[in-house]
Amino acid sequence: MRKAIIVLFLVVSSSALAQEKLEILDDALHFYVIGDWGRNGDLGQQEVADAMGRMTKLIEPEFFISTGDNFYPNGVASVDDPYFISSFENIYKAAGLFEPWYLVLGNHDYRGNVQAEIDYTYKSQRWNMPARYYAKGFEEEGITAQILFTDTNPYEASYYEEGNKYREAVMDQDTLKQNKWMDSVFSVSKNMDWRIVIGHHPAYTGGKRDGETSSVARHFNPYFAKYKVHAYFAGHEHDLQVIKPSATYHFISGAGSEIRPTGRVKESLFAASEHGYMIVSLTSSKMLVQVLNEKDEVLYKQVVNK
Repeated sequence: MRKAIIVLFLVVSSSALAQEKLEILDDALHFYVIGDWGRNGDLGQQEVADAMGRMTKLIEPEFFISTGDNFYPNGVASVDDPYFISSFENIYKAAGLFEPWYLVLGNHDYRGNVQAEIDYTYKSQRWNMPARYYAKGFEEEGITAQILFTDTNPYEASYYEEGNKYREAVMDQDTLKQNKWMDSVFSVSKNMDWRIVIGHHPAYTGGKRDGETSSVARHFNPYFAKYKVHAYFAGHEHDLQVIKPSATYHFISGAGSEIRPTGRVKESLFAASEHGYMIVSLTSSKMLVQVLNEKDEVLYKQVVNK
């Protein structure tokens, strides 16, 4: 029988959403989601990293997920780039953060040496990015999850426009091949408890790019519907959002360092312009997503039922 432990953070805060109850589920598969973080600890990155480290003492994650933009402003130059140390290894240094990290590529990563981020997989004990896109199955306490880590950059229509700084990089990518890969992975994982997709670019947002995400939605929504994807986690917007435009819940966790003003669309359930991250807990019957800021305050909780 699963038990839920409730912890109340009595933290004085100007946020009207503060002092929510942190819910700790026993016998669950836990992981953290953070995005848009790589700034040598600046602009809130270190504070969010420290908060994640503190929280691992209460909710022990099996792994961490990055929604991209791992290094600002121009990615990394090589697998020996000191940015791997100064912006990742030395920032996420708490003992509880030394579990596997699974990462995807953001547009700022595309400005640098993408292959170097892939190759760092074989140099670091934590870093996992074996390809531009890949899948990983997880099992814990009898709970199974199939997670697809996608490369959304070549699905951004604006990147193909003449003069766009990403045009040359995305022209080398084969979206049809990635589409076939998504089909092949999903088709053999229908019996998994949970189907989750990770990407950098959101399909919906009430933030800065409201109205500019239709190309990602157009490409990905058919797969979300066909394979009954439970959740899509993205970044790119430097904020925290929860949106439900269809059966698939859309989460934006892109507040790992610099933040910007956000907003809502008609499908929005939550939006906040605060530094933070998300904790995901999976049981056999529900997905619990808790949104936290760097002050250890629970800003919002969303339950996704199977």
